Amino acid sequence: MKKAKLRAIRKQKGYSQQQVADIIPTEVSNYSRKENGYIKITKNEWEKLALFFNVPVEEIYEADYPIHTSNEIPGENFHAYISQLEKENIALLEKIEILKNIINH
Repeated sequence: MKKAKLRAIRKQKGYSQQQVADIIPTEVSNYSRKENGYIKITKNEWEKLALFFNVPVEEIYEADYPIHTSNEIPGENFHAYISQLEKENIALLEKIEILKNIINH
């Protein structure tokens, strides 16, 4: 389930996803998946976010519900998610190669 309250307060206060991701801390792509409801936000993360936004946790908290509960393919969201993961995998492989080159030199 998308975190509409969290997204709304982030935008209202003028923060980017990257700025908020740094607070948790996590990668911006991971934070995006959290805000979009693909990944659970932990209790500790909710508390950090509330402190950062200077609001009670209850003001931004939204429960996690499964986006898809059956064995069927969930359609557009599924394909967009897979595409995003593929892009992240490519970026991570590139970073690994850079690190290998640094270690070998």
